[in-house]
Amino acid sequence: MDLTVPAYAYMFGFLQADGHLKQGPGRKGRLSVEISARDIDLLREFQKLTPYYSSVTERTRSTNFAESAHSAVWSLCSLEARTKVNELGLPYGHKSKTIAPPGIEFSARDYLRGLIDADGSIGFTGKGFPFVSLTTASTAIASHLGEYAREVTGAERVISRNTRDDIYNVFYSMEVAQRLAADLYYSGCLSLERKRTAADSFAAWARPIGMRAAYTRRRWSEQEDRILLELNSPTAAAEELGRTVQSCNLRLWRLRNGQVPMPNDR
Repeated sequence: MDLTVPAYAYMFGFLQADGHLKQGPGRKGRLSVEISARDIDLLREFQKLTPYYSSVTERTRSTNFAESAHSAVWSLCSLEARTKVNELGLPYGHKSKTIAPPGIEFSARDYLRGLIDADGSIGFTGKGFPFVSLTTASTAIASHLGEYAREVTGAERVISRNTRDDIYNVFYSMEVAQRLAADLYYSGCLSLERKRTAADSFAAWARPIGMRAAYTRRRWSEQEDRILLELNSPTAAAEELGRTVQSCNLRLWRLRNGQVPMPNDR
């Protein structure tokens, strides 16, 4: 499993998010992935990529979400294969908070696409705006997506757990989602077909006429902080710095209350 190879990087990301590595007595154990039967073709691709015996089966069972759920399961028992994916960063047992990007060279966009296909969403909101999101309990994974998306799109996100269920919901929409999806779901990539189709459909979206242009966050510089503190007036600073009074008022409050560091003296 060479993670510089796009297909393996994708596969590993998917396994980290949606796979389960179980250890049995002695040398026994199993690596498995269970997904909706409509996506069974992806598991067959995993089977082709794996140079060990593995199986793809289907089953119907009752779950918390449906009385009759039809799913497909990919199973691999080889100790050598399990040892490899474990060394790369897929833990045995419960893993949601401990998974992290590989510590070796890997294809980042393919790895992230695997995570999003397994634990994320891509499509259109109720208002018809394109979006890409990832739900994860791992700080390392959420931060990695945030850093990658910033490099690709220029958009910054404050990565923090939500208070309701203590997980991260990293969300991108509109033009940012367009740019991110175009990068992740490139032509010929290994992916869930339905999510690749959704990503392809983003190209036809355009911001509605008359809708306010996308907001780009403007960082505060130390020089601006010095001017704000010296003037000690949000109104005067807004005129001097070309910012809104609200922005200057909030920044001044953060500086005075230690929410952001004071500028260095020069």
